[in-house]
Amino acid sequence: MENKENRSRRSFIKTTVSGAMAAAIAPALVNGEVITPGIMPQTAKGANDRIRVAVLGVNGRGQGHIEEIMGLSQKMNVEVAVICDPDMDLLKTRAAEFEKKYGKKILIEQDFRKTYEDKTIHAVALATPNHWHALQTIWACQAGKDVYVEKPATHNIYEGKKMIEAAYKYNRIVQHGVQLRSSVAIKEAIQYIKDGLIGRVYMSRGLVYRWRTDIGDKGISRTPPGLNYDLWCGPAPMRPFTRNLVHYNWHWHWNYGNGDVGNQGIHETDLCMWGLGVDSLPEKITSMGGKFLWDDCKEVPEIQTSVYHYPGEKKMIQFEVRNWCTNLEDGAGVGNIFYGDKGYLVVKGYGTYETYLGEKREKGPSRSESGELTLHFQNWFEAIRARDMSLQNGPVQTGHLASSLAHLGNISYRLGRQLEFDPVAERFKGEGENEANAMLSREYRAPYLLPDVV
Repeated sequence: MENKENRSRRSFIKTTVSGAMAAAIAPALVNGEVITPGIMPQTAKGANDRIRVAVLGVNGRGQGHIEEIMGLSQKMNVEVAVICDPDMDLLKTRAAEFEKKYGKKILIEQDFRKTYEDKTIHAVALATPNHWHALQTIWACQAGKDVYVEKPATHNIYEGKKMIEAAYKYNRIVQHGVQLRSSVAIKEAIQYIKDGLIGRVYMSRGLVYRWRTDIGDKGISRTPPGLNYDLWCGPAPMRPFTRNLVHYNWHWHWNYGNGDVGNQGIHETDLCMWGLGVDSLPEKITSMGGKFLWDDCKEVPEIQTSVYHYPGEKKMIQFEVRNWCTNLEDGAGVGNIFYGDKGYLVVKGYGTYETYLGEKREKGPSRSESGELTLHFQNWFEAIRARDMSLQNGPVQTGHLASSLAHLGNISYRLGRQLEFDPVAERFKGEGENEANAMLSREYRAPYLLPDVV
């Protein structure tokens, strides 16, 4: 199965397609311009030299990055060399934890830009808030560093184009943190779909049923003395400091996060597109929902249903966010369901799938296997060593497409209407869609500006 999957993937990435989903080693088409990667150096430093990684953002997900990289230290000859976060108090806490766990001190840096200037750092792993992902990725590419960027890769659609452009121009290995792409079980599930086990697949659903409680409203307060709040805000508007944002609940505010469809949901939007075999954005989008549960400071919907239509391919994606009491669907609360004319396939969380065939829903092949996050980091390091984008399970294009699907749903939700989209130009159709097209990007706060030319 795996060899066939690898052959299939290599065949795919060597084929140039319209829009931003260009081949990972072939020329990429970005904004109508063909960008061809130059000849990559054979190694990051040398086949036997250690890859030194900086981890940016260490409150939540970054801790997992540290554990995965250090867990691969001997096998892949890699190490976490420095940790960065605008919260110095948090950095000191994480440094003490690192020394206790790994028996050595770790460098800390509050301003990640100083780390980017350090030539002894070869790669960065980004677990910062969403509004920072694209700019930090682009700057890292410009500094000659490879990147592992958490989902969503972008805060808006335009950023994805610039990330692809930067990865190709500077020949950097940019891995998107959609670890289901490295799951042995899910690779097998996708191959079954391709082989026709459930017939002609016409619809996929993404499910994010997470328990999200009332977060209240903590109001405005003094900025903690250890926090560089200007750096935390970065390209987003500078607002008075509030605990409503720092450190986790920024997810539920539009200036910084993208709601759960752009949080947990990116794993599922990516898998929807992968399983359906679509490599472009949809032509019709509609989304609705709202805040029906809590009178708190969240701006994003608690309940949201988005539909993405590919009329030319006769395929559709449906995505659902539910934040409180709900049923599971064939055991899936966070996952995916693929529908074909001979059956359906259910992905439950990470690394588990089941199939049900025919009118009687007879059980077909299934598998459950963990370890996908470790495999995803390992895959990143293998691609870095080989300087070969074609080895990547989660190349930069997946970051653009999976994230953009979520952004399109959010734009439709915020405008309160169905939208028509040109997936080649990546613009909304119609003279009256200036408002929608304005939401494809954002205003960036100086000096944290997204460059027009990367």
